[in-house]
Amino acid sequence: MPARPASTKATHSHPNLREALIDAGLTLLASEGTAGLTLRKCAALAGVSHAAPAHHFAGLPGLLTAIATRGFRIFAQTMLDDAATADTPRARLYAICTGYYRFAFEHPALFDLMFRQMCAEPVTLDDAELMQASDAAYGVLAQACAPFVQDGQAAQTIQFQVWSLIHGYACLALANKYAREEFTKNLPALLSLLDKLDLKA
Repeated sequence: MPARPASTKATHSHPNLREALIDAGLTLLASEGTAGLTLRKCAALAGVSHAAPAHHFAGLPGLLTAIATRGFRIFAQTMLDDAATADTPRARLYAICTGYYRFAFEHPALFDLMFRQMCAEPVTLDDAELMQASDAAYGVLAQACAPFVQDGQAAQTIQFQVWSLIHGYACLALANKYAREEFTKNLPALLSLLDKLDLKA
């Protein structure tokens, strides 16, 4: 009987191949951006055959979708971690925004994939897991805004104001790589604008 091909053995011996490939994709994304992220490179970094990704992803779009999904989960947890010790609604909103900015600053290529490139790259935008992770991350921001929504006011009014403030600032910081430290230094001044929001009576 012919020996089993080494590539097949490598594919099935990995304890959690899908997660390992996503991990590899995150590493490549951070070091090379989406331009340098390929299925072959991910497979090589994960230590499996170049055919292995086909068992879990429908080509590069499937892998990018899974990476973006993981990104939204990390993003949500980052905001929650920053808000863990906040003891007032305003402190929590500040902390959520700080976590939002921190995630963008620490994971710029992933942030870019999640919020800009996935609209241009072949990412499966209607993927159920991606939508669930994205909605959960937005929900963290929405819940922090909830105490400031006044009676008769649409909740999205406050949500979009806060989202535009912190997301726009994060994007500007990433676009100005030589001034990112200045953006970080001035983040508290930007967030002081949140003092204009009134707590719900």
